[in-house]
Amino acid sequence: MIAAEPANDDPAHSGGSPHRLPVRVYYEDTDFSGFVYHASYLRFLERGRTELLRDLAGDQSKLHREARGLVFVVRRMSLDFIRPARMDDLLTILTRTRVLRGASMQLAQEVRRGGELLVAAEVTVACVRDGRAVRLPDGLRQRFASAPAD
Repeated sequence: MIAAEPANDDPAHSGGSPHRLPVRVYYEDTDFSGFVYHASYLRFLERGRTELLRDLAGDQSKLHREARGLVFVVRRMSLDFIRPARMDDLLTILTRTRVLRGASMQLAQEVRRGGELLVAAEVTVACVRDGRAVRLPDGLRQRFASAPAD
């Protein structure tokens, strides 16, 4: 197990801060009460993880081709819904690498509105090829290890 260390010159990771993705809440993200529907947060969090991966490794389709079918799948996810978001809110999805293991990694994610924490998530993502867990490629492991950590 490797604890990720903060250090990255990418503007999305500047100053040891987590990867940040702005997300606007649209009507389609809400339920009849006008609050963000709980499953919409899963989409927001997925976008945050996808953009972190894009910043560290480039396009996922290209990575899939070049790494002979390598994909990332969510193995475990734990969410705490703390406060609701509403239509037209501008949210920020924060994503950071917490722990790297042989074939998986733990990510910490937050959904914030300004400085207010709305949702906290812990996500375990597995590296898979042909339906089987495989070791995270060394080059990609190094990029995740240099991404911001807790």
